[in-house]
Amino acid sequence: MRKNSIKNIRINSEVCKELSVLIRNEVKDPRVNEMTSVVSVDVAPDLKTAKVFVSILGDEQSQKDTLKGLKSAAPFLRSQLAKTLNLRQTPELFFSVDQSIEYGVHMSKLIDDVMSTMPDRSDEEEEEN
Repeated sequence: MRKNSIKNIRINSEVCKELSVLIRNEVKDPRVNEMTSVVSVDVAPDLKTAKVFVSILGDEQSQKDTLKGLKSAAPFLRSQLAKTLNLRQTPELFFSVDQSIEYGVHMSKLIDDVMSTMPDRSDEEEEEN
């Protein structure tokens, strides 16, 4: 199975959906932040491993604690995935923090700051006409 095949893309999205539900409802570890969301999952073509990218709202210490909690809950999550998904082999889960949402919010704030300091261009256009 190729890395970007339709089957692999479908497996990635199903694992992502199921992990989101499991992390939200089943993980009882107090280290795991309530504002944790699964951004994407990259399952290897041989279905042996999966990189899970999570976004964690909070400070750096909260992110580290949540990552430790998720790593300790990985065997439980894998067993729950095996029960819910019909895969030949259930992948081993490796968690990684994804900063893309945080980066996007930061860039949006910077753009808003720049736009608020710029003079209004519509006034200049009216004077020319």
